[in-house]
Amino acid sequence: MTSSSSPDGLSHDRLLDRLGEVAVRIGLNVAPGQQVLITAPLDAVPLVRKIAEHAYRAGASLVTPFYTDDAVTLARFHHAPDAAFDVAPNWLHDGMANAYRQGAARMAITGGNPVLLSQENPDHVARANKAASLAGRPAMELITSFAVNWNIVACATPAWAAQVFPDETPERALELLWSAIFQASRVTVDDPVAAWSAHNETLHRRADWLNDRRFAALHFTGPGTDLTVGLADGHAWAGGSEPARNGIVCNPNIPTEEVFTTPHARRVEGFVRATKPLFHQGTLIDGIAVRFEGGRITEAHATQGQAVLERILATDDGARRLGEVALVPHSSPISQSGVLFRNTLFDENASSHIALGQAYTKCMVETEGQTAEQLEARGANTSFIHIDWMIGSAEIDVTAITQDGAREPLMKHGEWINRV
Repeated sequence: MTSSSSPDGLSHDRLLDRLGEVAVRIGLNVAPGQQVLITAPLDAVPLVRKIAEHAYRAGASLVTPFYTDDAVTLARFHHAPDAAFDVAPNWLHDGMANAYRQGAARMAITGGNPVLLSQENPDHVARANKAASLAGRPAMELITSFAVNWNIVACATPAWAAQVFPDETPERALELLWSAIFQASRVTVDDPVAAWSAHNETLHRRADWLNDRRFAALHFTGPGTDLTVGLADGHAWAGGSEPARNGIVCNPNIPTEEVFTTPHARRVEGFVRATKPLFHQGTLIDGIAVRFEGGRITEAHATQGQAVLERILATDDGARRLGEVALVPHSSPISQSGVLFRNTLFDENASSHIALGQAYTKCMVETEGQTAEQLEARGANTSFIHIDWMIGSAEIDVTAITQDGAREPLMKHGEWINRV
C-alpha cells in the first residue's frame, strides 16, 4: 500500500496509526503490565506493528504475534494426506487459553481471503474446521464468557480486496478496501477516540432500554422470513463497550453497530432467509433458508455451499441452535456504504443477524456460580462453533413480544422506532 493521502487529507500511514491506536485504546483498553496476544494474516504486519507500538505505550508488558499464511493453508489442502484434516495444533490453542487465564488480552486481526477454500474438498474443509474448533474450545470459552478484554479489527489484504472490488485494478481495490475499513472504524474523523465514546453511548442507551423492557421474544417478518426468537431466561442486552470479567472495559468488535443478547436455544420457531451471503473460513454459502422447530433447525437449504452448510450443522448438537440474536439498523454506516465486505465483522454490522452455536453467557444476568447445566436450562446454547449470518434488511420488521404476550413494534423496514 502506498503512503499517498486519502480523501480525508490523512496519509495511509497516519490512518493506519489511528486504527492501531483505536484498537488498543478503545478495542482492548490495554492495562499496564498486561500481555497482548495477536493473531493476524501475514499481510497485516504493518498494522500489527502499529498495534504493538500503541500497546507498549499503554503499558503492555509483552506483545506476542502469531501469523497465518494463505499459501501454507492451501499447501495443506493440496498435498497433505487424508488423515491430516482431523489434526489441529492443540498445543497452540492450549497455550493461548493458558495465556488468557493468566490475564493476557486477545487481539485478532481479520483480513484473509474470504473464498480461500471454496475450491477445496468440502469434506476436508469441514473436518479441518471441526478439528480446529475442538482444539480451540478452551480458549473460545474464555472469550465468549468475557473472562478477558478482547478485540477484533480488520486489515485490508490483496486477496480480500480482489473479492470485494473485483472490477478494479489490484492497487485500486486495496485502496478502496482500506478506505472502507477506515471509515467504518471511525478513524477518519477529527477525534476517533471521542467519536467512539459517543457511539458507545448510543449503543448503551439502546441496550439499557431493551434491558428495562425485558421482552420474552422477538418476531422477525419479511420476504422469506417469519421467525420467532425466544430470549433466554435472565438475558441481558449488550452493545459497544462492555466490562470483561477482569474489570477492563473493552470494545470486542471494531467496527460495531449492533446490540445483541442470548436467545433461548429451545424457543425458536419458524423460518428465515439470509439477506446476505455467508463467508465462513474460506468458503461461500449463499441463499441460506432454514426452518426452526423447538429451537432446532429441521430444514436447511442454500443455493450455493449446501454441502458446507450441512457439515457446519453436523458439527455437534448445538450447531443447529442459536447462540446470539442481534439488532442492527439498515441505516448503519456499513449498510449505507453499499459495500459487501464478504467478512462477518463488517457484514454483520450492516444487518440484524443471528448466530448458530455457542451462546455468550456474558449476555445473561446472575450467572456467578451456575453450572453449565443450569445455564443450559435457562436457554444458553453450547457448541464448538459460533457463526453469525445476516437476516435483516430494509424489508424486515421486528416486533417484540412481552412476558404477557403483548406485541410491541421495535423496528420497521429495518429501522429503529424513534424511542430507541
